[in-house]
Amino acid sequence: MAEPEQPQLYLITPPEIDLLSFPARLASVLDAAPFACIRLALATHDEDRLMRAADAVREVAHMHDIALVIDTHVVLAERLGLDGVHLHGARGVRAARKALGPDAIVGAFCGASRHDGMNAGEAGADYVAFGPVGGAILGDGSLAERDLFDWWSQMIELPVVAEGGLTPDLMRDLAPVTDFFAIGEEIWGEDDALAALSRLTSALR
Repeated sequence: MAEPEQPQLYLITPPEIDLLSFPARLASVLDAAPFACIRLALATHDEDRLMRAADAVREVAHMHDIALVIDTHVVLAERLGLDGVHLHGARGVRAARKALGPDAIVGAFCGASRHDGMNAGEAGADYVAFGPVGGAILGDGSLAERDLFDWWSQMIELPVVAEGGLTPDLMRDLAPVTDFFAIGEEIWGEDDALAALSRLTSALR
């Protein structure tokens, strides 16, 4: 019997980045593990800062042949020619799909709500993210339990992402029932991002 495929990795940027140092730090992380996608998820709403950050991150992403989506900003995704957008909730998915076209990536974070996840899928999302799975502050703070991922993986074909408060034990537990692990503050919050990444990915080996 074939081994089930391991989930892929999805990288979330820190909420604040230094454009002088972050591209090199990002490149070292992308060299260390095979990521399928990067999400530019900055805390700022300043359009100029977002555009400059998107340009810097896109350069590194494209050197590694990895898709880049931006958190929330459909207009900037379109203007900057990014690969897509990551939305919060199912609302807006249909409009984003219409604005960005059929080839763009449109993802939706749906907290711990099966209902929102299904609505996002029906509206044209390419993936649904549930979280937090651990102790991170995300959405309304409700934990996305393993049962949700188990049900989704059995009933729904749309790819599912687990994010927020990941640990090696959680990743080991969720690996059979999720398609992607979205890793962000779990590594950027550490002095040595590569060591933190290695600890997490060891759970998948």
